[in-house]
Amino acid sequence: MADIKYYDVLLKPVITEKSMELMGEKKYTFLVHPEANKIQIREAVEKMFEGTKVLKVNTMNRRGKNKRRGYIVGRTNAIKKAIVTLTPYSKDIEFFEGI
Repeated sequence: MADIKYYDVLLKPVITEKSMELMGEKKYTFLVHPEANKIQIREAVEKMFEGTKVLKVNTMNRRGKNKRRGYIVGRTNAIKKAIVTLTPYSKDIEFFEGI
C-alpha cells in the first residue's frame, strides 16, 4: 500500500443533484484516492476543513465501464467515492456554501 498524505486523499468534490440534497443532512461527497481507507479519509477532511468533526465515512468503488471504438475495446478509469457525514454540532464545509 502506498504512503498517502492527507492532502492527496481528497481528489475533488462530487457536485450532483443528489449530493446537493445530502448536504442538508451534513453529508458531503468526494472522489478519493483509490487506495485510501476510511480512517485516512476522516483525517483528511478534519485536517483540510477546520472545525469539522466526522461522524462516519461510507465508501464505494465503481469499476470502469467497458467502452468500444470499432475493433478496440477498453475500459474507463475506476473511481472511489466517499460520503462523509459530519456531527450535528460540526461546522459546515465552507467549500460547498456558495453552490
